[in-house]
Amino acid sequence: MYHTIVTLKKGEGRTLKAGGAWVYDNEIASIAGDFENGDIVAVHDFDGYFMGYGFINTSSKITVRIMSRHKDHPITEDFIKERVRAAWEYRKQVIDTDSCRLIFGEADWLPGLVVDKFSDVLVVESLALGIDRLKNLILEALVSVLKEDGIAVRGVYERSDAKVRLQEGLPRYKGFIGEPFDTKVEITENGVKYVVDVQDGQKTGFFLDQKNNRAAVQKLCPGKKVLDCFTHTGSFALNAGIAGAASVLGVDASELGIRQAQENARRNGLEDRVSFLCADVFDLLPSLEAQGERYDVVILDPPAFTKSRQAVRNAVKGYREINLRGLKLVRDGGFLATCSCSHFMDPELFAKTIREAARGAHKRLRQVEFHTQAPDHPILWAAEESYYLKFYIFQVCEEK
Repeated sequence: MYHTIVTLKKGEGRTLKAGGAWVYDNEIASIAGDFENGDIVAVHDFDGYFMGYGFINTSSKITVRIMSRHKDHPITEDFIKERVRAAWEYRKQVIDTDSCRLIFGEADWLPGLVVDKFSDVLVVESLALGIDRLKNLILEALVSVLKEDGIAVRGVYERSDAKVRLQEGLPRYKGFIGEPFDTKVEITENGVKYVVDVQDGQKTGFFLDQKNNRAAVQKLCPGKKVLDCFTHTGSFALNAGIAGAASVLGVDASELGIRQAQENARRNGLEDRVSFLCADVFDLLPSLEAQGERYDVVILDPPAFTKSRQAVRNAVKGYREINLRGLKLVRDGGFLATCSCSHFMDPELFAKTIREAARGAHKRLRQVEFHTQAPDHPILWAAEESYYLKFYIFQVCEEK
């Protein structure tokens, strides 16, 4: 079937044996047979026991990414279509599919690939050489499976412009797959209308993983004064506004993001109650505190302060500082919504950091809710990288 066999060292392959998808370069004893990087290979344990089929790339520390664990399930066109169908059927059961993540890499057993659906447009991000070769086959299968449910895909855009591609020996790339189309796409989520810029927005254009968390914030906001930090294109701010907040200020350092947020506010008829400011949040919060500003609800949705294990210590300082500043701006009995989207900031460390921030701000916290990413971004146990978003809502009380 596949002529190249990757054999593991004795005692290695722990991630793979626990249910993960990755084989690292230092776990491999030998590679037998001719291959090109990106080819499908068979992986055997040290004693010849079959472990799975996956694609190889010796340029990457993650040398093999497993797609199939059964010897009689090789990577064929039918195999791909069944994987895609399973991913779509899962989304139909767990999330509003008008806009959602259709493929979430390893968690959908299609490692290295992300596909987001924004209304009738698909945005694809390919992060590994082997899956890049299969990308068009997967997209064809996806368009076909959606068509069976009466969903016609208007266009496909590729946002494979992440730096991580360079580690795979792949160029960064973005552009149309197929016919060009208007890349400003209107979606509705939780009753809020947005224009998603799939060409120039961050990542694939919009952060779908916070969908349920944005809905959770809505019930706190009627009649309240709200501050939304790192608002991006206004998502939490607009959820607060649509829920009936008395006033909302959204803050972000990106001028493009703020312009898009203002347009989204107009689209929802919220420009009288929801305003936006282009500023550095770390600079602004102490200034608001000094001015005596206080809010009923403060929302902190910062970017990942660390994308590597080595930078965690500095990330902790950033999360502690931003939470301390945010807590000081919450009125007694008000609420703080705070999150981390960094996989390397693990749940225990994030909780410890918030606890330290509360102590520094002389506040007491009552946990209201804890969430992870929305279920269209499923967390695959044994694939730690699939669990990255931690989201808390606290009631903030003065020390009594």
